[in-house]
Amino acid sequence: MKTKLIAGFLLAAGCVFAGPRVAIGVGIGVPVAPAPVYVAPAPVYAAPAPAYVAPEYVPPIPAAGYVWVGGYWGAGHVWHRGYWAPPRAHYGYRGHFRR
Repeated sequence: MKTKLIAGFLLAAGCVFAGPRVAIGVGIGVPVAPAPVYVAPAPVYAAPAPAYVAPEYVPPIPAAGYVWVGGYWGAGHVWHRGYWAPPRAHYGYRGHFRR
């Protein structure tokens, strides 16, 4: 009996420190308007890159050790021409081949 009484007091004491979980709000004269909606314009897509690119002209090598960097398609489907890059220390170069 004593144990049940102590358990009841502990339970009641715990409820005293527990905060209420219910809140009631009343608004008088507050207009209910829909939130403004932003409609983004449709994205503009550039034309896709062509499936075939004619072989580009490769100028003669400017000096020994230079490496040819082939052309590539960049952002916005813009073609960047190839160029000769000077050698860099501790870089390894390998060719890229299409199969």
